[in-house]
Amino acid sequence: MIDSATGAEISFDDFLKVDIRVGTIIRAEPYPEARHPAFKLWVDFGEGIGERKTSAQITKYYTPEDLPGRQVCAVVNFPPKQIGKFMSEILVLGFSDGSDGIVLMMPERPVPNGGRMH
Repeated sequence: MIDSATGAEISFDDFLKVDIRVGTIIRAEPYPEARHPAFKLWVDFGEGIGERKTSAQITKYYTPEDLPGRQVCAVVNFPPKQIGKFMSEILVLGFSDGSDGIVLMMPERPVPNGGRMH
């Protein structure tokens, strides 16, 4: 595999180190203290992982009201990171739309929370 950021190949074992799981957003709030427009998210990954929180700069296409109930993909094995006054425990994944917006990575059908990406 080619790492598009560096152009370097990574091994399959390197890929397996990144634990990407699906979870359901259970709560979303504005994060007005953030340096860039963002929301605070709480995501349920089911038994074994549980609920984790993060901040996400996804304000262009989403509102806090329409996020609960949506399933999203996230990296769950990063160490916690302080984002302003909020401790982020996961990295919710998305794609740039090319004009300062992020589109969330979501399964096309409901799947069990905590399922690992293959």
